Amino acid sequence: MSLLRVQGLKIHFPLRKSWLGKGGWVKAVDDVSFEVEKGTTVGLVGESGSGKSTIARALLKLVPPTAGEAFYEDREILSLSESEFRPLRKQMQMVFQDPIGSLNPRMTVEEILGEPLGIHFKKLSRHQRRDIAAALLHRVGLPEESLNRYPHEFSGGQRQRIGIARALAVEPKFLICDEPVSALDVSVQAQILNLLKDIQDEFKLTLLFIAHDLAVVRHMSDKIVVLHHGKIVEEGLADDICDRPQHAYTRQLLEAVPALA
Repeated sequence: MSLLRVQGLKIHFPLRKSWLGKGGWVKAVDDVSFEVEKGTTVGLVGESGSGKSTIARALLKLVPPTAGEAFYEDREILSLSESEFRPLRKQMQMVFQDPIGSLNPRMTVEEILGEPLGIHFKKLSRHQRRDIAAALLHRVGLPEESLNRYPHEFSGGQRQRIGIARALAVEPKFLICDEPVSALDVSVQAQILNLLKDIQDEFKLTLLFIAHDLAVVRHMSDKIVVLHHGKIVEEGLADDICDRPQHAYTRQLLEAVPALA
């Protein structure tokens, strides 16, 4: 059963007119359709500029679509007003690429984790929010003492763990991971990927996993959707896409995967 179904999604951005008066449009996403089954991971893969992150932002209503529909649990969400969509934000959370950019540097970890709890669970006391925040940190492999520290006091991998904890705070069903390991060292990447897989199993989450590295996407995904210049050029089961690619662009992505020494 599908948790998310995207149909004919188009996202076009206007070009600024030149001194000759010429304008136009950038077709960041051009007629994209795919489904994400409950409890599975779908990987969106493509080089920078392929439109994968723009799709993620459109699904969370951070950028407006030009055309198309997206159904979350059979409810069309792209046409919803902000007030209508707000209750769904609790169910749909994102883990961002750059943890230092997505964490408020002026807030402690306790405040960062407590903020979404205060918004979505208004009856919780401050003491209850702190207890939940401590439990979330423990789940992502950080000590309770981290609550009193600020984002700049952590390594990149630790900051990403805090970002994951924040996403989990509101008990989502659907997690969008937008290049969550691309800014991390290779050894740390593996730790974060394994943490995401463990959390998915434990909390019965559905994932949309976005990356440019096909090897990483294969490790995480049940199904892969390959994007090139805003269009889907190939999709299928992860092993089929990686072992028997049909499109030349998919083969280029595979050839770009670093070989182990």
